[in-house]
Amino acid sequence: MEVIVFYFIFDAHFKMMQKKDSFFINRIKSIGIAAKGALLLIKNEASIKVQIVVTILVTCAGFYFDISNTEWLIQLLAIGLVLGTEALNTAIEKIADFIHPNHHKKIGYIKDVAAGAIFFSGIAAILIAIVIYIPKI
Repeated sequence: MEVIVFYFIFDAHFKMMQKKDSFFINRIKSIGIAAKGALLLIKNEASIKVQIVVTILVTCAGFYFDISNTEWLIQLLAIGLVLGTEALNTAIEKIADFIHPNHHKKIGYIKDVAAGAIFFSGIAAILIAIVIYIPKI
């Protein structure tokens, strides 16, 4: 019984000692963590570096060809889709390698499916670029 009473007193005291951050502060911290993750990707992943170069090139093309606001929105969505899919694929690969560092048939399947998602988003982005830029050339 004394242990239970001690636990409740300690727990209540511990909770009072912890200051909870406001909703706004937690959102700011979340943005910082997300930015850190994006920078880690850019710094460490070759595939993301390639995608960033492509992003810069199509953004320059957008300014050069003076694409419409609607075309900008669609292009930005395509860029976000490809970069987001690439980031998720990287996360899946890292988790799979952590769980099973050696080659395993099921891990290979998981990695292939994740890479397939990039393939789909990449094809969609290429088709979007064709629709936007071929008429302007």
